[in-house]
Amino acid sequence: MEIKKAASAGTLESSDILVSLEKGENGIEIHLSSTVDKLFGQQIREIISKTLTDLGVQNIKVIAMDRGALDCTIKARALAAYYRATESTDYKWGE
Repeated sequence: MEIKKAASAGTLESSDILVSLEKGENGIEIHLSSTVDKLFGQQIREIISKTLTDLGVQNIKVIAMDRGALDCTIKARALAAYYRATESTDYKWGE
């Protein structure tokens, strides 16, 4: 599916993550700001990247502001932002 507009999902509350997506040109670009970047930054990037790759995304810019979200929350926010950006209702929430 094609990214039709910039979109986001999540909040800046504790234990959450705000994921914003917009059209990109150089693969999956992830810009992460996290309170736990040194400990979990790489894992957060991998979860976002895998989630979007599994959806078939090739070029997208991701801006993520994390406040200690769990893996399942990170994935859910990336999925919700993607479906909003593509204006799709063909949800594939997965496992």
